[in-house]
Amino acid sequence: MKPDPVKMEAEPERRPATAYEVAELAGVSQSAVSRVFTPGASVSTGMREKVLDAAQQLGYRPNLVARSLITRRSSLIGVAVPGTANPFYQAALDALSTSFARIGYRVLLFTSDPLAGSDPILEEVLRYRVDALVLISTSLSSRFADECLQQGLPVVMLNRKTDGDSVPSVAGDNRRGAKELAAFLFAGKHRRFAYVAGLEHSSTNRDREAGFLEGLAERKVRHVDRVTGNYSADDTASAVRTLLSSTTPPDAIFCANDYMALVAINLARTEFGLNVGTDVSIVGFDDIDMARWPIFGLTTYSQPVKLMVQRVVQVVERQLSAAVVPAVQHIIDGELIVRGSARVPQTGVVQSADQWTWRSRKRQDISR
Repeated sequence: MKPDPVKMEAEPERRPATAYEVAELAGVSQSAVSRVFTPGASVSTGMREKVLDAAQQLGYRPNLVARSLITRRSSLIGVAVPGTANPFYQAALDALSTSFARIGYRVLLFTSDPLAGSDPILEEVLRYRVDALVLISTSLSSRFADECLQQGLPVVMLNRKTDGDSVPSVAGDNRRGAKELAAFLFAGKHRRFAYVAGLEHSSTNRDREAGFLEGLAERKVRHVDRVTGNYSADDTASAVRTLLSSTTPPDAIFCANDYMALVAINLARTEFGLNVGTDVSIVGFDDIDMARWPIFGLTTYSQPVKLMVQRVVQVVERQLSAAVVPAVQHIIDGELIVRGSARVPQTGVVQSADQWTWRSRKRQDISR
């Protein structure tokens, strides 16, 4: 039996449905179809249902590449982050992805070398033509800032800030939080203090160290041991090992972020057999999810990630809708979170200077 020549012919390739065909089937204009698939656009419930039903029948999906050629917008927000080992970065990235998706944007992730800052990723970011760039815990050079300004690329820094006024930023109140931690530790009758620094060039490390030293100086504490952890697990372990091996080890350690503090807790227990919270107090900064785990019970100063991300998204929206937007430095306040990793002061203790008390302060957003 000879094969049927009709059956042997290749079936014609099915082309994607167009917005025109959807409009024709739904009985509406092409502009109505466009509005239905544009997040935030005004469209009636009845029209939306007709268009979506027609699109489903035809298998229609909007062509974002074609749309970007018309609108000159890619609907992509670049996000640069120094890896995802630190849970704080992951939490910020998740919150950014969710928040930008609500207003019709997708996140394109760029990983950077924490020691090199943002400059090495500049060319890559510009090649992808993202609509805006968010830098999570990533430093920004003046060269990069100027280049982005020339290209018309909006940039916002999260958990970092610059000394200039050309780039907006959103950060926690690092200095004040560190001062509160200093007051808390001093009230717990500690007498030998240490600071585990993060990256030397980062604004967060600089402000947290300054606040911690200032808080202790107000209480006549002049000597504070200092080692550097570089926000790295290996470097932190080595630094804390040096501290605890001393003939006069500290009885209170402030790590510049929670990630390093968890490393310090683990090392103090497993290598030195110390009872964390009694023999030595260890505190951090951020209040990441793991800080709440009973095995760590980390005393820390919180950075409200959701509030910080909400402000970042608001800043980006303003930048995308206006020709000129002032580069405001936003500071989102947190609060002292007391758990078991630090010795607890007697109830009701009040320290002079800044009137530190047990009462939690209401979070506030301070734009500077």
